[in-house]
Amino acid sequence: MNTSPVPVNFQLIVKTFAPGWPAAVMGTGAFALATLHFSHQLPMLAGLAWALHWFNLVLFALISIPWLLRWAMAWPAVVASFKHPVAANFYPSYAIALLVLASELRAFDGFDTAALVAWWLGVALLFGLTLAVLLSIFQGEHVNLDHITPGIFIPPVGMVVIPVAGAPLLAAQPDALRDLALTINGIGLGAGIFMYTALLALAFHRFYVHKRLPPMMVPTFWINLAPVGIIVVSLLNLVAATPFAGDKSAWLMAVFLIWGFGAFWLVLAMLFTWSVRKAAPLPFSLAWWAFTFPLGAFTLGSQRLSEVTGLNTPLAFGWLAWILLAAIWTLTLVKTGGGVVSGKLFQPHP
Repeated sequence: MNTSPVPVNFQLIVKTFAPGWPAAVMGTGAFALATLHFSHQLPMLAGLAWALHWFNLVLFALISIPWLLRWAMAWPAVVASFKHPVAANFYPSYAIALLVLASELRAFDGFDTAALVAWWLGVALLFGLTLAVLLSIFQGEHVNLDHITPGIFIPPVGMVVIPVAGAPLLAAQPDALRDLALTINGIGLGAGIFMYTALLALAFHRFYVHKRLPPMMVPTFWINLAPVGIIVVSLLNLVAATPFAGDKSAWLMAVFLIWGFGAFWLVLAMLFTWSVRKAAPLPFSLAWWAFTFPLGAFTLGSQRLSEVTGLNTPLAFGWLAWILLAAIWTLTLVKTGGGVVSGKLFQPHP
């Protein structure tokens, strides 16, 4: 059997470009935003935050070229991966990356106009891709318990990300679009919360009654931190921006409980990863980027909760998540760079 690597060229890169590549932009953006927030306590982090922000803008531009061209140059490969019950869930990651960039543009540069463009594009693409993924799964009979991984959380993660930038940007929306934008924020957060809750039960069913995740998929176990952390941020942002929310303090207990589940999952994810790592090595793949955005999302949720409640313990959890994020992001970036240079990340699957 010939195992020689296939020579890498641009056409091969486009054809084999995995739909989950934008997860690198998601993770880097969350890292940048969390670092910017912590720079208010440690000013020395400001330079790192800005460097991450600019790096992420370049990274998004580079990833966009093959990711978008793949739809035109390798349509059969797109269709095949869209029909795959695991790979299909990663397609909304490009739209989520746009929503993360909207938050960055607003937080770092104050470019509300550019942030609004990124937000509206991200929202439109997210709804289109999420509905397409769900219809593909619902209309087939190709899904079994082997395919139930935490990767199924990615579409609802996208939905709950909408108000992260969308709620603060309501004031910058044109008057004619403000009502629609507010409604979209509510639809996204509502759909994401209930989808996530349903899929969480499905994931627990797999964890309880089926074989454990293969080592390559272990990073996806951390994805559960993403919706939890982002729901905290989005819910608080939307309540703050919504006139009819009433007594806003009543929402704090709800987000406190949601955050509490995230703190529990952070510890569980560390123990689970350590237990698998003891039994077998964790081979590098693009799935390692699944460590980064969830850790960044939980850090942002911890920061936001501490900000509105004055509690120090959530902030301590946030620092723990940020330290893990900094270490894992650096290692993943180095390994990804090595895989790109060597061409290993663009080899066709057997």
